[in-house]
Amino acid sequence: MSKSLYQTLNVSESASLDEIKKAYRKLARQYHPDINKSPGAEDKFKEINAAYEILSDPKKKAEYDRYGDSVFSGQSFQDFSRSHGSAGFDDLLNEIFGKKGGYNNSEGGWFGSSFFGFGNNDVKSDLDIHANITISLKSALNGDTVSLNLHNDYFNLKIPRGITDGSKLRAKGKGKRFGNSRGDAIITLSIAKEKGFEIDDINVIQDVDIPLKLMIFGGKLDIETIQKSPLSIKIPANMQNGQKVRIENMGFVDKNTGKTGDLLLRLNVVLPKQSELSPQLKEIMEREL
Repeated sequence: MSKSLYQTLNVSESASLDEIKKAYRKLARQYHPDINKSPGAEDKFKEINAAYEILSDPKKKAEYDRYGDSVFSGQSFQDFSRSHGSAGFDDLLNEIFGKKGGYNNSEGGWFGSSFFGFGNNDVKSDLDIHANITISLKSALNGDTVSLNLHNDYFNLKIPRGITDGSKLRAKGKGKRFGNSRGDAIITLSIAKEKGFEIDDINVIQDVDIPLKLMIFGGKLDIETIQKSPLSIKIPANMQNGQKVRIENMGFVDKNTGKTGDLLLRLNVVLPKQSELSPQLKEIMEREL
């Protein structure tokens, strides 16, 4: 049984989906009418798209594998389409596969709006570029706009508030060009380490130095934070070195749940110098501690 669609893509009938995709991408670039101005290139490009639209879809492929070129009245798809003059490929396939239940007009045909252009998602994704950038902890927590230069293309990238380390942002239309199409820039973010801070999932841990008096007796203290400065916090009495005070909703944002993490202030006691203590206080401390 002749199956010309495989010949169109230069693949065997046992080719895997990955092999079909690879062959399609190569041929689509070669015959795209924006690149190839030779006579017949546009028709060849449409035939390549037609073959891929069928062979890349398991249901449509199974339908074609069952009947082969017999659905084209025994002709190859190329000869069949030429014999129908200016008829559109969608109309031809509707005529052929519609009789066998393989065509669903409610979905706009097997080729869809991208058939006569270079809009296929697989090819489009091949135009995407990938980049990695490092942003400050402040930019990640508060949101920011950073200026980028990718392949001599300058643009601004908006950083959402609370974005987490390793997140990816898509800059539309900032990828590679091919004809009238252009891919996107997929940008992976890394958050720079900052002294005195740690990242704990969607929470931020900040080290804060606390006088011994406040650790023992408690009280209020104004501190500098990335999100808000100054921030007035209440220190409970009898805190131990390394204990944490939680400030809600000042961390990162979970992209899956939308939940905002917290700021955890890790208290580090600052001991007074003995030389700064009065003789009376030193005597009391030596006796009581």
